[in-house]
Amino acid sequence: MSKKSKFSKALLFGTCTAGVITIINKLISINASKSLFPTDESLKETYSWRFGDISYIKSGHGKPLLLIHDLKTASSSYEWHKIIKTLAKNHTVYALDLLGCGNSEKPNLTYTNFLYVQLLTDFIKNVIGRRTDVAASGASCSFVITACNNNESLFDKLILINPDSVLRCSQTPNHYVKLYKFFLDLPVIGTLIYNIANSRRSITEKFLTENYANPCRIDPETIKVYHEMAHRNDPYGKALYASIKSNYTNLPITNALKNIDQSIYLICGEYEPQHEELLREYTAINPAAEGVVLKETAHLPQLEDSKAAAELIEDFLNER
Repeated sequence: MSKKSKFSKALLFGTCTAGVITIINKLISINASKSLFPTDESLKETYSWRFGDISYIKSGHGKPLLLIHDLKTASSSYEWHKIIKTLAKNHTVYALDLLGCGNSEKPNLTYTNFLYVQLLTDFIKNVIGRRTDVAASGASCSFVITACNNNESLFDKLILINPDSVLRCSQTPNHYVKLYKFFLDLPVIGTLIYNIANSRRSITEKFLTENYANPCRIDPETIKVYHEMAHRNDPYGKALYASIKSNYTNLPITNALKNIDQSIYLICGEYEPQHEELLREYTAINPAAEGVVLKETAHLPQLEDSKAAAELIEDFLNER
């Protein structure tokens, strides 16, 4: 067989493989878009931000409270849906979908911690329009801390639910993760990697091993919604995934955490790994911070035990 013939067959095989993968990626995206998010449409609003439209929910009356979900590709304001009604009795609750997540736009760009710091700052200034309390979850806590340090007049009390450790926040991009991001950014292979990482099976595994302490509490509808949110507004959902995996969304927070004068309340799930060390770490950096461990919960107590989580948040916000 001639070299030309071998090359032609290899080219044909590669083209067919790429075509099959593209079809699979498209079918996954279509299958995931079922519009399962059980949100009252009358509560949905849109903030036209310079990098893309931000979807958010507004409910209730009283002092503003901004809820910010974990920074994961499958996350959205759905993370808070079980406690919004309770919190809205005494607060004007804003729950947004971060850029690249949920129903917000997912532009094809590199997502950084500073991008979200600016989003949070602009949202409070232009949408809420006054000083606000903030409750944030997981990886999103880092840019809440940074934004508060940069613009303390916009923030009142801070509630941090299972925040990343200071060490995790300090992990910044290096040569190896930049190479990984290069592969993730490829149009066909990168999308396939993203779809595997955000498959229903992978999301279910996360809930079983990380998000919940008690698997019996997992609602199948929650898995479906998380899967839908990971694939909503494709094709650029993977851009956030690549940025997170490459540590572009991280930023050292030690100085910012030390300088904050606002009241800080940490809520950690009992089954969140190393939660005791995390509480000691944060309170050592900022002695004014206080924390509590919520029993029989893991990474998402606001979903797993929404009643207890809402009570802890309300009690802290009502303190003088």
